Amino acid sequence: MTLFELSIIIVNWNSKDYLRNCIASILANSFSIKYEIIVVDSASFDGCGDMLQHLYPQVHFIQSEFNVGFARANNIGASCAHGNVLLFLNPDTEVRGHAIENLYCHYQDLHSPGVVGCRLLNSDGTLQTSCVQPFPTILNQILDTDTLLRWFPKITLWNSALTFDKVITPVTVEMISGACMMIERDVFNKVGQFSADYFMYAEEFDLCYKTTMAGFNNYFVPTIEIIHYGGGSTQNERSCFSQVMMREAVFRQLRKTRGSLYSLGYRLAMSSTAVIRLTLLTLFFPVWLINYQKRQWDKAFNKWFAIFRWSIGLEKSLHDYN
Repeated sequence: MTLFELSIIIVNWNSKDYLRNCIASILANSFSIKYEIIVVDSASFDGCGDMLQHLYPQVHFIQSEFNVGFARANNIGASCAHGNVLLFLNPDTEVRGHAIENLYCHYQDLHSPGVVGCRLLNSDGTLQTSCVQPFPTILNQILDTDTLLRWFPKITLWNSALTFDKVITPVTVEMISGACMMIERDVFNKVGQFSADYFMYAEEFDLCYKTTMAGFNNYFVPTIEIIHYGGGSTQNERSCFSQVMMREAVFRQLRKTRGSLYSLGYRLAMSSTAVIRLTLLTLFFPVWLINYQKRQWDKAFNKWFAIFRWSIGLEKSLHDYN
C-alpha cells in the first residue's frame, strides 16, 4: 500500500534561499493529505543539501553530480516517488493557504486528468498570464508580445490565463506552466515522463502535448493560487542565453510534433522578426533614449541580435547544449 498520496518534486539549481522558503510554505499550509517532498539538486552544489539536512531532515534529497537539466532531474525525482500523484513544483514558488491540498482534491474529481495547474501570481499579487499557454505555433510565437496581450487579452490566439479571468471552475486548456504541474504517476509513466530532448524550457509543452495525444485532459484550476517569483534559478543570468534557449526548445518541440518543414518555417519566421525588431530599435534609438534608459535599449538589442544569430545557426552558446 502506498504510504503517500502525493509526492512533491522540486528541482534546485542555485536557488537555495527560494527553496528554503518554498518548503517552509508547503509545511505550513499542507496538513490534510499524506505527502513527501523530494528535492533534486542538478549539480549546483549551492549548499541546499546541508540546509535541508539542518532545517528539513524529512525531505528526501538527491544530489546529481551533473547538471542534467530540468527534464531529467524531475524524472530522477519521480523515479524515487511513492505517491500516486506527482506535483512538480519550482523552488521559486510559495504556497498560499491550502493550495496544494485543494489542487489535489480538485484533481480527484476531474475527468481523465492529464496535467493540472493553478493560477500563478507575481510577488505583487498580479496574475502571471503564462500559467496557461497554447501549444506553440509560428503565428502565436512571432506575435508573442506583452503589448499585444494587454491590448487583446481575450483572443484565443494567446489562450492565456486572462482568457479565463472570470472562470471559477476547472477548465480544459492546452498547456500548463512547468512551475506547478500535478499529474498522476501512472499517467506520467504512460506518456514517457518528461522528454530528455530538452535541457531547459519546452518540457511542459512536450508533457502536455503527450498527455493530450494520449487522450487525457489538461486542466487549469483558477480558484487556487500559488506565488511564483519567476526565474529564481536563472534571474542572475536572465540574458541572451535564456532567450536563445527558449527559441531552440520551441524549435525542437515543433520539429518533434509538426515536422522538419514547419520547424524550419518557425526558424525563418523568428529570423525575419529579429531583423524587423533590430531595424526598429536602430531607427527609434533617439526616441527610446528620451522615454527609456540606454541600458534597456542595449538589453532589447542584444536579445534580438542573439535570436537572429540563433536563427541562422551562429549562436555559440548552443554548442554545449547540443
